[in-house]
Amino acid sequence: MAQALFISLQADARAQGQSLLIDVLAPVWSRPLLERMPQVRSAIDLPFQHGELNLGGRFRLGRSLRKEGYEQVIVLPNSLKSALLPLFAAVPRRTGWRGEARGLLLNDVRDLDKEALPLMVQRFVALGRADGDALPKPLPRPRLVTEPESVASAVKALQLDLARPVLAICPGAEFGDAKQWPAQHYASISAQLIAKGWQVWIMGSQKDNDVANQILRELSESGREACHDLTGRTSLAQAIDLMSVAKAVVSNDSGLMHVAAALGRPVVAMYGSSSADFTPPLTDQVQLLSIDIGCRPCFERVCPLGHKRCLVDLSPELALTALAQLVDIEPSTQKGSSAADERSAGEHGTFCES
Repeated sequence: MAQALFISLQADARAQGQSLLIDVLAPVWSRPLLERMPQVRSAIDLPFQHGELNLGGRFRLGRSLRKEGYEQVIVLPNSLKSALLPLFAAVPRRTGWRGEARGLLLNDVRDLDKEALPLMVQRFVALGRADGDALPKPLPRPRLVTEPESVASAVKALQLDLARPVLAICPGAEFGDAKQWPAQHYASISAQLIAKGWQVWIMGSQKDNDVANQILRELSESGREACHDLTGRTSLAQAIDLMSVAKAVVSNDSGLMHVAAALGRPVVAMYGSSSADFTPPLTDQVQLLSIDIGCRPCFERVCPLGHKRCLVDLSPELALTALAQLVDIEPSTQKGSSAADERSAGEHGTFCES
């Protein structure tokens, strides 16, 4: 979502007949994302763990950046720590939202009106404009750019092929189980798409191995042959490149969902304990699915009531209907290849379109 800020900054500079160079200081893991943003000149690795102060390290890094002669730093995180390094780098204009008693570290401090700017992307873009200025309409959309050579290399390295259309599924959720659509539902929609001539790539980190194995166990032998478990087998760079060639993506509310949206992939997104009100996927090709029950969104990691109805009641057939609104699905050539298909027949839910 920070890319929307970068796009807005460069558009404003062009409108004034100026050029603008943008460097981004961010955690090391995010470098593959930044390298696929055309607006970013260079990514600077932030060599600290989440929550780590390391005052000496921040001072040394800040001093090393003084030679770059930056005119402005826009601080997106709201923490005190994030405002230290720009001060150490002696950047003359240091912009950010007020918070954590960092008013002395920033000299262009803004007061956030959460009702006027309910979305995170709005808050990011607003920091790139003069205080109080209206936001551009429409807001810029993040757009990651991949290179064909890099994509081909990833496909070859993982021993994949593109002979059949690809459904990428993202069954993990770093936040917790209350964000995860059930494995049997992922298996059911996978089986139905495989029966229609598709292949399925399961995307995620090594932490998602267990849910990937659950999905594979639900599939028939022929279904497993067309389903490729890539969890823990790809770098983030490879995951981005592979996602770029998927015909469609079905995902929990996760980082990979936002990657898919930024790649312009059609996305069906499952919302359980969380809500799309603050950080929705920023694309027109999206169907947001949720159940209208009183206990959601609870924003808990584990369902407090133990039933997780907000996701269990989002049936595979509901997801398949949503997917058909985004992409053409060929007629089925054989019967479903998963025991999960039979279970899904009696399930129902609420379809929410965005």
